[in-house]
Amino acid sequence: MNSIDDLISGYRRFRAGVYAEQASLYRQLGHGQSPNIMLIACADSRAEPSDIFDAAPGQLFVMRNVANLVPPYQPNGGLHGVSSGLEYAVNILEVEHIVVMGHGGCGGIVASLASEGNPAIGEFVTPWVSLLDEARDKVVASGSVNPHFALELEGIEVSLKNLMTFPFVARRVEQGTLNLHGAWFAIMHGELHWRNATTGRFEVISTT
Repeated sequence: MNSIDDLISGYRRFRAGVYAEQASLYRQLGHGQSPNIMLIACADSRAEPSDIFDAAPGQLFVMRNVANLVPPYQPNGGLHGVSSGLEYAVNILEVEHIVVMGHGGCGGIVASLASEGNPAIGEFVTPWVSLLDEARDKVVASGSVNPHFALELEGIEVSLKNLMTFPFVARRVEQGTLNLHGAWFAIMHGELHWRNATTGRFEVISTT
């Protein structure tokens, strides 16, 4: 899509195709939603959660931002987009699963690696990806041959750790009514890697 005309044309195709086929579902969803899964993903245009998981409207509560980050719990009266979405998903929708999904070639990770000693990356991007500073320093110090990939995975760990700083998340996890998961999507190969909760390793999901 290169123009607004392309966007409008896409809407017309949606109305004639997908919407026409699922009109009854959309009418039902007009009365409310009850997704069981919250998916925290990157805003990158190449990693669309609904496409990757073949999800229908109403099945995923999706929160997208630069580098699929979750900040730590900070009840300081500020404007907290991710935290408000998380609160709504957990306390109102009562989702049973939260998945943090990173992806290959993430621009937010590029910004984190480039921001080391360079605060001029962006007025808003630099402070946002500073959530990864500790993980970035760990990756750089490790001498990783592929620090970008290593930080993409470490970034998922950061978000999972930060999720547990929210009292309402930690409480439900401890009660066994909420489960946290990590995933990473390889755009070039279309492969999904799922975090093994026991080992912490990311394992390729079989396609059969």
